[in-house]
Amino acid sequence: MASTQFEATFARGAFPCFDEPAFKANFTIRITRERRHIAISNMPKVKTIELPGGLLEDHFDTSVEMSTYLVAYIVSDFLSVSKTTQHGVKISVYAVPEKIDQTAYALDAAVKLLDFYDDYFDIPYPLPKQDLAAIPDFQSGAMENWGLTTYRESGLLFDPDKSSVSDKLGITKVIAHELAHQWFGNLVTMEWWNDLWLNEGFAKFMEFVSLDITYPELQVDDFFLGKCFEAMEVDSLSSSHPVSHPVENPVQIQEMFDDVSYDKGACILNMLRDFLTPEAFEIGIIKYLKRFSYKNTVNSHLWESLTNVCTSDYLDEGRIKHREFCSNRDLSSGASKWYSGDELDVKAIMDTWTLQEGFPLVTVEVRGREVRLSQERYLKTDDPSLTEGFLWQIPLTYMTSVSNTVHRFLLKTKTDVLYLPEEVDWVKFNVDMSGYYMVHYAGEGWNSIIRLLQNNHTALTSNDRASIVQNVFQLVSVGKVRLDTALELSLYLSKETEIMAVTQGFGELVPLYKLMEKRDMADLEKQMKDYIVDLFQGLIDRQEWTDSGSVSERVLRSYLLLFACVRNYAPCVTKATQLFHKWKESDGNISLPVDVTMAVFMIGARTPEGWDFLLEKYRSSGQMSVKSRMKAAMAFSPLQDKLKWMMEQSLYGEVIKTQDLPGVVVTVSSNPRGYRMAWEFLRANWHTLIKKFDLGSHSVSYMVTGVTNQYSTRDMLDEIRGFFGSLSEETGSEMRCIQQAYESVEDNIRWMDTNLPLLQAWLDKHKHRISHEDL
Repeated sequence: MASTQFEATFARGAFPCFDEPAFKANFTIRITRERRHIAISNMPKVKTIELPGGLLEDHFDTSVEMSTYLVAYIVSDFLSVSKTTQHGVKISVYAVPEKIDQTAYALDAAVKLLDFYDDYFDIPYPLPKQDLAAIPDFQSGAMENWGLTTYRESGLLFDPDKSSVSDKLGITKVIAHELAHQWFGNLVTMEWWNDLWLNEGFAKFMEFVSLDITYPELQVDDFFLGKCFEAMEVDSLSSSHPVSHPVENPVQIQEMFDDVSYDKGACILNMLRDFLTPEAFEIGIIKYLKRFSYKNTVNSHLWESLTNVCTSDYLDEGRIKHREFCSNRDLSSGASKWYSGDELDVKAIMDTWTLQEGFPLVTVEVRGREVRLSQERYLKTDDPSLTEGFLWQIPLTYMTSVSNTVHRFLLKTKTDVLYLPEEVDWVKFNVDMSGYYMVHYAGEGWNSIIRLLQNNHTALTSNDRASIVQNVFQLVSVGKVRLDTALELSLYLSKETEIMAVTQGFGELVPLYKLMEKRDMADLEKQMKDYIVDLFQGLIDRQEWTDSGSVSERVLRSYLLLFACVRNYAPCVTKATQLFHKWKESDGNISLPVDVTMAVFMIGARTPEGWDFLLEKYRSSGQMSVKSRMKAAMAFSPLQDKLKWMMEQSLYGEVIKTQDLPGVVVTVSSNPRGYRMAWEFLRANWHTLIKKFDLGSHSVSYMVTGVTNQYSTRDMLDEIRGFFGSLSEETGSEMRCIQQAYESVEDNIRWMDTNLPLLQAWLDKHKHRISHEDL
């Protein structure tokens, strides 16, 4: 087969063109092919002509006006299944013949989501058809070509018996993302790649808005916070970049496809929606899409559309519910709950979030009824001058022990003071973490929150609890909070059951022992691992080895059982070993509960016979989700010769596809028996890898940061600098991911120097406390 991928700068390699997003044109495509193939493109086929010599020429209808990077065509032997939406659009899903029986779920989801967007945006999808094609080896995750979206097989194909619920969630989100682009990106396109976030931040954000309404059972809101935490991870380094950032060459353009454009973009849109109210936000984005259809936009066009939404011309023909919303309330009074005075200036607020990098840390100090506020940039650095000169307009939200109403306040200055109607036991700022900022509670603030979590943690929502866990540990990194305060707070996690708070607890605690695994400190490492297992033991013991429960419960089960087995928690290892033997004896024919397969495979891959059996099943399986779990288990095996073989095989792309190479290398690097090999593999094959995956691509940056981010010694930092420092610009020396790698290791070194003695002392004291309680 042959399939195209033109975003960002590759259409020029296929046909001569002004290959920039602002040059929109109508495209008419003809493709010559053999009889045994089919051809598909953005538009429906209008006719096929027989050529001499038995070849066929397919003629496709002329496209709407669009950018070059959205042109697409595929020649293949794919089969397809089709349905029509309520709005009369023909939807087809294409896949290789032997996997066509795994397309039903994607077809239904695409129909439902295209209908949803058609209604939500109040703009009909303008093409007669939308195809979704599953590409067997595809570097991108998926691509929104207008009328012909392309996906990895793992992002589109679903087997109800073998795929897990997190596969279902992932597939639905990818389809929701690419179909949102048909409006945000395709119909209305950024003027230039510096504003890529107008495409990607919106599509990422709409995944959550659309699934919340069309697939409530997928509980997508339980996972949104994770995106903001991931964005903060890169945005807390001085190598970060503003959401809207000048780029001029293909490598820089490629680098824009990162967590800042996608995840931070989505998080600041979520903050803005909370600030303006969902109704006003929806009116504003419809106005934006209608005003700029088939055109190109810059940041400020979006802010204009979201300002004074109720005076818009759009409302004259707009929907009844929007007219009602506007007649029921004067929006300026809606904004007054934030801040009294001048006209609400969306642009002034949002420029502070899109034109400067990083995010604010708000320090809150309560003295009686007085709440003192101050803001500064949160930055992991030992150079305080780098945090100067940053100021945000922050839509603060807070609740207190005496009132669970959400109070709002727009902080526009470096410091300010709020007055509470009465004294309170505690305050929680950034309610549900709908704002893209961290909070530090000065004075007695953290102690009051720790008391609240110990005595009555459900007084706060699970998102609030997850954000507190994340904030307190991240504040240790910048010296605002002592490590023992964060560890005391973590003790409440033994009572936690909600997915976001539990996984964030793991997310803050596990990296501490991952740093130790790469240094020679076996005793402390074991103590830390034991602490985490003890903390979650109650919850782990309550997990059933079945596929029952809600989506979030099932995703959490997979996560906990996998953790328990990797950590050699005896009851888990025994059970997983039994199940693996049973499965192996049946030659892989008995069906294991999907939610436990990852834990079972992980234990099975520890022996050479088990590993070889998994590889045999991996080769013969056509189920993408099962294969991805086998692949991860095999890459986490302690058998070093097998790990080396896997990385080398992914370079050839036959047994293990090239698209999976970055994932395999990063898994091996997180493997305590494999991390050196992953680093050596990356170095030895660097020139091959940057040819295969392109400088600046997400694949390359994922490997660079993934292979280096758990080192914490000066020796290793020198080794990393030695290698990347020897490269030329042509071989990648200027890539942002290299700066990120240096900064992460420097941050790890600082953390270990400052906190190791404190960690040791606290764990000893904790062990002592527990043995006294046992007496």
